[in-house]
Amino acid sequence: MAFLDGGQVGVRDSKNPGGPALVFTPAEWDIFTSGVAGGEFTRA
Repeated sequence: MAFLDGGQVGVRDSKNPGGPALVFTPAEWDIFTSGVAGGEFTRA
């Protein structure tokens, strides 16, 4: 996880540093982290 220019947040797989990254706006990151904290996601 890294804070990028413009307040964006970047997330990538640390085991694959050359792989793709997900980039969230600040609002998207807040919604995502709230969902994680609130148990909205389950493992498949």
